[in-house]
Amino acid sequence: MVPPAATASTSVQGSPQVPVSVGSPSAPAVKDPAKDTILTPRFYTTDFDAMAAMDLRPNEAELEAICEEFRKDYNRHHFVRNEEFEGAADKLDPETRKVFVEFLEQSCTSEFSGFLLYKELSRRIKQKNPLLAECFAHMARDEARHAGFLNKSMADFGRQLDLGFLTANKAYTYFKPKFIFYATYLSEKIGYWRYIAIYRHLEKHPESKIFPIFNFFENWCQDENRHGDFFDALMKAQPDTVRGFTSRLWCRFFLLAVFATMYVRDVARKEFYEALGLDAREYDKEVIIKTNETSARVFPVVLDVENPRFWVRLERLVHNNEALSAVDAADGPAPIKALHKLPFWAANGFEMAKLFLMAPIRSEAFQPAVR
Repeated sequence: MVPPAATASTSVQGSPQVPVSVGSPSAPAVKDPAKDTILTPRFYTTDFDAMAAMDLRPNEAELEAICEEFRKDYNRHHFVRNEEFEGAADKLDPETRKVFVEFLEQSCTSEFSGFLLYKELSRRIKQKNPLLAECFAHMARDEARHAGFLNKSMADFGRQLDLGFLTANKAYTYFKPKFIFYATYLSEKIGYWRYIAIYRHLEKHPESKIFPIFNFFENWCQDENRHGDFFDALMKAQPDTVRGFTSRLWCRFFLLAVFATMYVRDVARKEFYEALGLDAREYDKEVIIKTNETSARVFPVVLDVENPRFWVRLERLVHNNEALSAVDAADGPAPIKALHKLPFWAANGFEMAKLFLMAPIRSEAFQPAVR
C-alpha cells in the first residue's frame, strides 16, 4: 500500500528476503498465495521515522534485559528436522492433508509477515535508535526461522510458498506505531497461548500428533512469548500508548478484532482441530481467556470474555460468515451475490458493535491473577 503523504513511511517491499530451503528431494510445486480476505494474515508497514525517534528511557532497563535474552538465541539449535519427518506426510488421509497444508500456509504467511516488518524496522532505525533496532533484528531472525521451518514442512506435501513473490506483490497495510504495538503484541501473545495449548494437548494425547512439527511447539511458543514481552516493555516505554480514554478504546478494539477474527476463522476450519482431537470452539475459548488475562499486564482495559453474551455474539458472527460463504459458493452474477450478502454484512457490523459496547474490565481487576 501507499502510506499517507503526510508521513515519512514507505512499504517494506525492498526488504531482504528470508532464505528458505525446502526438505524435498524433488522440487515442490510453488503454491499460489491464498486469496486475501478479512481472515487472512496481513502485511504491515508503519512510520519508521516516528519509531526511530522514540525515547526508550522510561523503560530502557527492561528493554535492555529483553534484548540480552534475544542475544542468547535459546532456539538457535532447536529448529532442526529429524528422521521423524521422513514419510510423515504420506500417512495423512486426503482431507487431513488439505486442512493441515492450509494451516501451514496461514502460519507461514503470518510468520513471514512478522519477519518483513521487523527486518525493515531494524534496518531503517539502526542509526537513530540502536537498541530498538537490535531487538527488531533478533525478532526478525526468529520469525525467519519459523517461516522457513513451516515452508519446509509444506515442501513435504509437494507444495511451497514463494516468499519472494509475497514480499513484492502482497498489499501492505499502514498502521501508526501505536497500532503496530497493539496488533503485534496481541499476535505474539495469542500465538504463545495457541501453540502451548496444542503442545500440552498432544502431550496428553500423542495418538493425535498428526505431524512431527508439533514436537517443536513448546520452544517455538517461547519465542512468541519473548516477542510479546518486548512489545509490553515498549508500550511501557511509551506510556501514552496505554493511557487515556482514546487508548482504552483502541485496546478494546484490537482485542475484539483479534479475538473475533481468530474465532470465526478457526470454527470455519474446525476439521484441522478435529484432526488433532480438539474442539475448535473450546480451544479458542481457552486461548482467548488466557490472552485476555495476559493483556491486562499492559492494556488499561480488557474484554469481559467470561460474559456468556460475548460467546453468543461470536457465534452469530460464525453463522453470518457461513451464510456469506454459501452465497460465494452459489452460482450467479457478482452484483446479485453482493445484494444477497448485504444483510449478513450488516448483521456482522451490528454484532461487532454490540461486542465493542459491552462494558470492559479494568485491568487492575486482573492483576492478582496475572502471572
